[in-house]
Amino acid sequence: MRKIVLDTETTGLDPKQGHRIIELAAIELDGRKVTQRHFHHYLDPEREVDEDAARVHGFTWDMLRGRAKFADIAASFLEFVDGAELIIHNAPFDIGFLNHELRLLGLHALQNEVVDTLKIARDMHPGKKNSLDALCSRYEIDNTHRTLHGALLDTELLAEVYFAMTRGQKSLLGDDDVPVARPQVVFTLDASRPVVRVLRANGEELAMHAQQLADIDKASKGTCLWKAIEPT
Repeated sequence: MRKIVLDTETTGLDPKQGHRIIELAAIELDGRKVTQRHFHHYLDPEREVDEDAARVHGFTWDMLRGRAKFADIAASFLEFVDGAELIIHNAPFDIGFLNHELRLLGLHALQNEVVDTLKIARDMHPGKKNSLDALCSRYEIDNTHRTLHGALLDTELLAEVYFAMTRGQKSLLGDDDVPVARPQVVFTLDASRPVVRVLRANGEELAMHAQQLADIDKASKGTCLWKAIEPT
């Protein structure tokens, strides 16, 4: 089964209060490595961003006005994750927002199998902090360039954490394939979906993505893994 690491950033904590997704990122895994296939969009939430949320990820509505809306990218997102096992940290949060966005469009909820790395971490390290930052520190994964939350960077870090927790591997580029733990599927989502078409990132979105990678690469002194695997 394909595996995809996924993360979102949002305008607030609860979709039932009208909060929306502002960034959606997903990267594909092939065995012990990240492939060159990924999905990433910044989104216009069509509403203000809560101050507390803005302090976490650094985005305001003014910064996102005019970007694609979730409706514009829903079809390509559903195609990208179709049939894949989703690996998410604190999965109920992200899945709740994604299903809310899909319901607003009259679409069914996701049906993918989901692995929650937060649950795995709590089972492996009871009584300890198990945030993404804490896990990076525990498994000696460099996250010094993570000054703010960002869905794209967080999927990259979570992939490293997932490999470390499930197979004792601390590098995406290693070849150790001896499992030390087997993740359990936390829940399976049920839905049917129509045939979808692929929407590619536009030039502005690609430029913003490239600039973000350049900033990360500069802050990490040339060690940005994504730049190493992204095709030129």
